[in-house]
Amino acid sequence: MLVRYFAAARAAAGTDAETLTLPRPTTRGEIQALLIDAHPHPVPGQPPLAQVLTRSSYLLDGVACPDPDTTIPDEAVLDVLPPFSGG
Repeated sequence: MLVRYFAAARAAAGTDAETLTLPRPTTRGEIQALLIDAHPHPVPGQPPLAQVLTRSSYLLDGVACPDPDTTIPDEAVLDVLPPFSGG
């Protein structure tokens, strides 16, 4: 599956996107935990990714995914959208 990071999430992760191989059906909450484990140290000058992920909204294949118990298919795209202001 593909995880795409936007704005502050991109800065905190230090990347625009990453690909995860899911060994079994996995929930959005489990993926969030995997991402936190994969990025335990903050990028210099950025908040920890764990902090950003807990405040973020998620889109699953372009549709809002607010429930952390939602099962994510292996071929899915999960967008991480941190809170932002303006437009």
